[in-house]
Amino acid sequence: MKKISVMLIISIIFAAACKNKNTSKVTENIVPPVADKKPTSLNKHGDIRIDDYFWMNERDNPEVIDYLERENDYNEKMTAHTREFQESLFAEMKSRIKEDDESVPYFYNGYWYITRFEKGKDYPVYTRKKDSLDGREEILFDCNAMAEGHSFFQLGGINISPDNKLAAFGVDTVSRRIYTIRVKNLETGEIYPAEIGNTTGGSTWGNDNKTLFYTAKDPQTLRSDRVYRHVLGAGQQDELVYHEEDDTYNAFVYKSKSRKYIIAGSHSTLTSEYSVLEADTPGGDFRVFQPRVRGLEYSISHYGDSFYILTNADGATNFKLMRTSETETQKEHWEEVLPHREEVLLEDIDIFRDFLVVSERSEGLNKIRVMRWDHSEDYYLPFDNETYTAYTATNIEFDTDILRYRYNALTTPLSTIDFNMVTREQEVKKEQEVLGGKFDKDNYVSERVWAEAGDGKKVPVSLVYRKGIKKDGKNPLLLYGYGSYGATIDPYFSTVRLSLLDRGFIYAIAHIRGGEYLGRPWYEDGKLLKKKNTFTDFIDCSRFLIAEKYTSPEHLYAMGGSAGGLLMGAVVNMSPGLYNGVVAAVPFVDVVTTMLDESIPLTTGEYDEWGNPDDKEYYNYIKSYSPYDNVKAQEYPNMLVTTGYHDSQVQYWEPAKWVARLRELKTDKNILLFHTNMETGHSGASGRFDALKEVAEEYAFLLDLEGIKE
Repeated sequence: MKKISVMLIISIIFAAACKNKNTSKVTENIVPPVADKKPTSLNKHGDIRIDDYFWMNERDNPEVIDYLERENDYNEKMTAHTREFQESLFAEMKSRIKEDDESVPYFYNGYWYITRFEKGKDYPVYTRKKDSLDGREEILFDCNAMAEGHSFFQLGGINISPDNKLAAFGVDTVSRRIYTIRVKNLETGEIYPAEIGNTTGGSTWGNDNKTLFYTAKDPQTLRSDRVYRHVLGAGQQDELVYHEEDDTYNAFVYKSKSRKYIIAGSHSTLTSEYSVLEADTPGGDFRVFQPRVRGLEYSISHYGDSFYILTNADGATNFKLMRTSETETQKEHWEEVLPHREEVLLEDIDIFRDFLVVSERSEGLNKIRVMRWDHSEDYYLPFDNETYTAYTATNIEFDTDILRYRYNALTTPLSTIDFNMVTREQEVKKEQEVLGGKFDKDNYVSERVWAEAGDGKKVPVSLVYRKGIKKDGKNPLLLYGYGSYGATIDPYFSTVRLSLLDRGFIYAIAHIRGGEYLGRPWYEDGKLLKKKNTFTDFIDCSRFLIAEKYTSPEHLYAMGGSAGGLLMGAVVNMSPGLYNGVVAAVPFVDVVTTMLDESIPLTTGEYDEWGNPDDKEYYNYIKSYSPYDNVKAQEYPNMLVTTGYHDSQVQYWEPAKWVARLRELKTDKNILLFHTNMETGHSGASGRFDALKEVAEEYAFLLDLEGIKE
């Protein structure tokens, strides 16, 4: 077992004690940019807000570009002393990754499909082999060649026609998640000239091999609101088959696993609705499965002569499973298969010929349940770790006894496993390789602890660190949080995170309200007029970790992105003294203004998450926590804020305005850095190695604050 030397520990502690002095010497003469103040009066419900930086909303305004570039220049100068360290971190992270890697093959409709990466290249190559893995490789898409000439490239929605001769695919070269769909002839290699713009990138084929269904986006709001039918070679305008007129919903389309139905759906945060069309008659009309009822959520899967429905109907907060015939699909015909359970969240199902596989969550942990349709067997896959992540993977084939699932933990690399549901034997098809020869999972410890929130609720926290760390309050600790949309941040393995752990950091995930880690009620208790529970949970987790001497305010760091960036903005307003440094990536921080502007992408679909500020009660509540509206004259921790100029989810001006106001009002001399990637959007760089440079930037910021230079 490899241990950190005593001298290294001493040097880390000594460097940490000197960190503020060292940092100030390097950067004390660099002057931060000052944004022009152009007061705009915003009046709602008789409440007047003065926004001095509202002018930054003007995309492509030369003054806006100038400000962003001045901030980038300031960031470059302030971090110049860490440039070599960033490059070293990048090289270190890259060295752990197997560059010439490939996915575990999966079989579908006569072909084995494989995604592989080539050494030194950023993008995947999509391939297939007919019948046997020993067959000739057919390259479907080489994204490295397709990405040439583009600073950003994303291929999505690859969809093979039933006769295996055509592939529909979507491409985004801007990073605003607006895809152009095209069709490739896999026999000749020809890409047909027709282009379908303003789409989600996804599509699905009718069983006639010429009818393609896809979802279009509104060019202004980027809401997916229309489903179209495109007929190859017809020379006619695509037919609108579904239009979602309610601007709080988003539409989508896909094919059932049974391949019998094309399914068009629409959903909001609280409500869903589906329509179905037999794939053998793709020119026909869709019929509504169950008309929408506000608060009724459901999803459908087809098997035999029935549909299976995962739903919250009749007060099933954690969802239950129902069944109905193909012909009588409305709610009054649904029959219960698996009842609602107060302590178990029913997350998903996978349907096979002989088995039903149910994905559950109990006490925060993933469970995979296998059930025979004839009720002769009903069992769970065995998992015995204290904190882990397990989920079903690519299971496209219907007529098979093999369930593919994935498993990993904070200390355990990701494994892809084929489980025989009849014999209960399993085969590890692939375990994520950690190159470099230095990683040994026995050198690390993971645990789950429970912090007490102010209202008495117990909030789980997952942690990982190197063995031998002492709980003396001197350890640097990075606490990550999200806490919105019911999204659960499960404990997962990360090769890049080793660069923090091996330098003495503890890494922790706060499973705060607003996610579904402890079931659907955990989400409901962290949204709308209960949103502040998300923020106070994170603060209480921070205080718990300090009280238990995992760390101290001098060594505690926080990180979150998007809605997690909102979390960061809220907690630094509420409890800035708890943290030495904070990283806020693409942060959603101008909540009131954004939620009042229906022209901004995604706004209207978020009313059931945050509330509609046209309602005075929601307006006042959102305003009470919106980070931008609550910046005040106080000391703030050291902060790194990042964004992408083409971000379609959180517009660049939100963090830009926030940083400008922070610079104006904060009373400390701590570091405030703002980096806008002028070529990317919400998800950052598209290449697998370019993305590592962004992580290296964040890690160098944190390590530099700790005085760790190498």
